[in-house]
Amino acid sequence: MTSRTSSAVAHTTPLRLGIAGLGTVGAGVIQLLRANADLLRARAGRPIEVVAVSARDRTRDRGVDLAGLRWYEDARELVTDPDVDVVVELIGGAEGTARAVVEQALAAGKPVVTANKALVALHGSALAQLSAANQAPLLFEAAVAGGIPAIKTVREGLAGDRLLRVGGILNGTCNYILTVMRETGKDFATVLKDAQDLGYAEADPSTDIDGLDAAHKLTILAGLAFGQPVAFDSVHVEGIRRIGAEDLAFARALGYRIRLLGLAHVTDAGLQARVTPCLVPQNSPLAQVDGVFNAVVAEGEFVGRIMIEGRGAGAGPTASAVTADLIDIARGHTIPVWGVQADAGEPLRAAPVTLGHGAFYLRLLVEDRPGVIADITAVLRDCGVSLRSMLQHPAETDSAPYVPLVLVTHQTSEAAMQDAVTQIDALSVVTDTPVMIRIETA
Repeated sequence: MTSRTSSAVAHTTPLRLGIAGLGTVGAGVIQLLRANADLLRARAGRPIEVVAVSARDRTRDRGVDLAGLRWYEDARELVTDPDVDVVVELIGGAEGTARAVVEQALAAGKPVVTANKALVALHGSALAQLSAANQAPLLFEAAVAGGIPAIKTVREGLAGDRLLRVGGILNGTCNYILTVMRETGKDFATVLKDAQDLGYAEADPSTDIDGLDAAHKLTILAGLAFGQPVAFDSVHVEGIRRIGAEDLAFARALGYRIRLLGLAHVTDAGLQARVTPCLVPQNSPLAQVDGVFNAVVAEGEFVGRIMIEGRGAGAGPTASAVTADLIDIARGHTIPVWGVQADAGEPLRAAPVTLGHGAFYLRLLVEDRPGVIADITAVLRDCGVSLRSMLQHPAETDSAPYVPLVLVTHQTSEAAMQDAVTQIDALSVVTDTPVMIRIETA
């Protein structure tokens, strides 16, 4: 009888949340929890309720009723509230208050749910140790690809397989810009401004367009795929600032589309982890992912290759991912941060990108005169780089002194390719810095 009574109480006691950060995602979480309260109670086995919040501006209208909720100016005080069972960190940023809140909660033995990709990517090793030492779950489904269940897929759904590769299209802003540039022929600066006007890009878009956002997500996915946190500063990162409308047009002529990809895989030389623009075949699954959508790809020894696609950002998708983590906590479901029962230890460092191999696209702006191509191919020959094809568009006017030239290589080492590009850039017949893009076969 006592056992039944205790069980009944456990199933009716609410899971009480303190939400630190009331931006669009924080407000979205509150809206979702209230709109789906009955459904969530049935799935979690108990009610999930917000009891406390923290944000800087009490007067701002966030579109949700905050009456009856305790308000904390300092999010660190929210952590110490004895009625808060779980801390939901939605402040953002790898340092400052966000980091302090998460560390304080874990040290106190309180579970944490966060959407903070930068925090997990940069401090995941230390946070995993705090989580394990205090038996406080740290869940972060919303940190990668918004509403796509990327974390659960890699860490849990594929737990029975040895993963060989993980990554994908991890930033919707870049994917939107590249899609519109391809469809309209507009240049990068124009499309970026349009994306900002539509709310798809921040006023300061550097984190997105320079590849850092995608690199944060790749760092997390790689850590989960290979069972050990990855050192963020060892991931090779390039953005899309130098991709021109002409590159999209050349790619189309060659049968490719350009995507910003984050990819990680283990080689004999170690982990290869990079975020770079890539040419992908136009009939491949990744080439079909357009606009603000994300796609996560994983490849295992037994499962082969899988891909999941969806909206990678926004209040609704991110709130959905946060809530999925809350349901896990309500059920008592726990899993180590990096999916393995071991001390996280020192983060795994990626091998230098120069140790990689692949085929490459190279766009040059060269003088329109005899002998130029011979000069360039001589450099490639001396560096051991073999050409697969060449594409040249005529100058826009007969008097134009320079013309674009595109070269596509066979498989070669990245070190040889970088050496060749450095030497080609130094040729007097070449103006403007060459644009080199890796070609992915899938």
